[in-house]
Amino acid sequence: MSLLVWVMMGIAVWHFTVFLPDRFRGGIVGAFVAGALGAAVFGFAVNGLTVPGRQETELVQAFLAIPGALIGLAISYVWGSRFDARAGVDHGLTHVG
Repeated sequence: MSLLVWVMMGIAVWHFTVFLPDRFRGGIVGAFVAGALGAAVFGFAVNGLTVPGRQETELVQAFLAIPGALIGLAISYVWGSRFDARAGVDHGLTHVG
């Protein structure tokens, strides 16, 4: 049950990417995957490589997913920005005027 909570919390955090420029690796879908996967991996790691069951799932499990989702989104954003820079994609930051 905690895995569901982690993934749902990752998706909730992902919704805030609408306020950022779209430089995520894979676009908005890549950001979705990065947020959900980051939350799940982080929650799994913090819980000692186990997934707590229904009886052990507390509110703290939802809060544990937030840093994981943010880490996953940050990795995707940096990776996407660097990939775009190497590919010569201009996001309008080099224009003056």
